[in-house]
Amino acid sequence: MSDLEEVQRQLAETKAALAAIKGKDGTVSPLAPSSTYDIFTVPGVTLSAVAAEVRYTGRDDVMMMKLDSGSTIAGVFTKSATRSAPVLWCENALAQLTDSNEPIGVIANAGNSNAFTGFAGEESTKAMAVGTAEALGTLPERVFVASTGVIGERLPHQKIEAVIGKLADTLDPSCWSQGASAIMTTDTFPKVASVQCEIDGETITISGMAKGSGMIAPDMATMLAFAATDANIGQAALQTLLNEGTAISFNAVTVDGDTSTSDTLLLSATRQANHLRIEDAEDARLADFRNALNTLLRDLAHQVVRDGEGASKFIEVQVTGAETNAAAKKIALSIANSPLVKTAFAGEDPNWGRIVMAVGKSGEKADRDALTIRFGDILVAEKGWVADGYREEDGAAYMRAQDLIVSADVGVGNGEAKVWTCDLTYAYVRINADYRS
Repeated sequence: MSDLEEVQRQLAETKAALAAIKGKDGTVSPLAPSSTYDIFTVPGVTLSAVAAEVRYTGRDDVMMMKLDSGSTIAGVFTKSATRSAPVLWCENALAQLTDSNEPIGVIANAGNSNAFTGFAGEESTKAMAVGTAEALGTLPERVFVASTGVIGERLPHQKIEAVIGKLADTLDPSCWSQGASAIMTTDTFPKVASVQCEIDGETITISGMAKGSGMIAPDMATMLAFAATDANIGQAALQTLLNEGTAISFNAVTVDGDTSTSDTLLLSATRQANHLRIEDAEDARLADFRNALNTLLRDLAHQVVRDGEGASKFIEVQVTGAETNAAAKKIALSIANSPLVKTAFAGEDPNWGRIVMAVGKSGEKADRDALTIRFGDILVAEKGWVADGYREEDGAAYMRAQDLIVSADVGVGNGEAKVWTCDLTYAYVRINADYRS
């Protein structure tokens, strides 16, 4: 075989591996949930998904959600200085939101993020909002727009406008999984979750979907996510609950440390449940609802990490003994975002020295001579040195598991935090080296 033929062979193998990693042949992340979810329909919510061929062919790539009259909505968005036109539109729509008899609409597309597209981006976003409003019988300012995909390419919004009528005609209360599939980019599986709880003895439903696989780092939401409930909760209280839940879910996950320009998380309440309206987020009647919402948001956020591009390990990072909870979270993210830590997990190497490094570089207080590190239940280091009785083979055996826990107590206070991440593999490099191909 000639040198040229060998290069061609290697290139073909790389392309085949890339196709599999991207899910083009149906391959799903090894960390995907092992069982399917029962998704409860939410009274007052209908959804649809169709193919507009914005970038992809042979698959749905636009999702619509309609929230019946009387609904309200809360949102959190990326803090990126280069956030997209749809994010700016949503921020403005949320700021102007009032109680109204008109429905609320959501429209989202995959394949093109409509970010860094200047005036053209604003034009495309408005066109999507106006078209959706006309189809749903509402006002453009009551339509929330989200786009995800390649940055810096003009969105062919005419393709989306052409299918808005079909989206409106096919709205269905059970279309959660189809909607989740339509907003996927490099995702290998649709991310959905559903829970039920009680308010004043009434059964309340919360269902949601998310997309995300790469460009994931905590700076609000770090992906697209849409959740809805029939709870009768006012907008201000709903916003507070969402802010609280985001802090311990989507703002506590990271895949690669990169924050998207398109991060959007919306939580709507159709207010069709038969309990008295709740306007205060501290109302004791919301205790069960708050727990259920946080559970759902965390579930969706974990699914995003489990579908991290090329990921083979799901890793929980626990930090205790920090000066404050905020300091603990910063230390935990320093560990979770370290390429050296993440590649050690990918190679199943119990290189605890990299944990020491990541704690030290965080900028937060830590007592070197009181630092304790564990892999799962295995005590690895304590009192500033390797623990008596620690065996490298025990650490190596633990690293072979798919779900891992690494914990560090930094010995200076009572602050604690948890974040979730995945490993960094060769596959991540291949996916992102060929993302636009």
